[in-house]
Amino acid sequence: MSRIGKYPVEIAEGVEFSIGADNVVTMKGQKGTGTLRIHPSIKVEKTDSEIVVKRQDDSKEQKSLHGLYRSLINNMMLGVTEGYTKKLEIIGVGYRAAYSGGVLELNLGYSHPIYFVPPDGVEVEVDTKTKKNPILVITGVNKELVGQVAAKIRSLRKPEPYKGKGIRYVDEYVRRKAGKSAAK
Repeated sequence: MSRIGKYPVEIAEGVEFSIGADNVVTMKGQKGTGTLRIHPSIKVEKTDSEIVVKRQDDSKEQKSLHGLYRSLINNMMLGVTEGYTKKLEIIGVGYRAAYSGGVLELNLGYSHPIYFVPPDGVEVEVDTKTKKNPILVITGVNKELVGQVAAKIRSLRKPEPYKGKGIRYVDEYVRRKAGKSAAK
């Protein structure tokens, strides 16, 4: 039995869960809506207040899919009830961020500003009140999409090890290196 797949997913209050044709799972909650197409060999059943994921046999592929889809359904349940958030901090002299009209404008030390349009289902907010360094707050229902957008924004100017300038996650530790030493 799959260690993760054998556990049922509890349906939270206020969440509408349905299994459609072609194994398409849909959840609607207070934060939004999520859909997921399930592999044909995996069966999803709804009991009174739980979702149970079952597999056909004990092959290696079936075992891995069993745990995968249980985790994806659980992540979708958490997304439609609580939502997911990633925070990025912009560190550097003259590095700025502004969000207006659905477009994120980043000044990251290049000769030109960078414009980033977040995909549907992801919201970006620029918080400049907390510290001198602006913080980007990325929120959404889909865990994978929120993480992908955060990684894409971070890749625009990764933190460098000498001065620590760049875009980093709020809880990320950047290992610093010593600069050049003076020749004697």
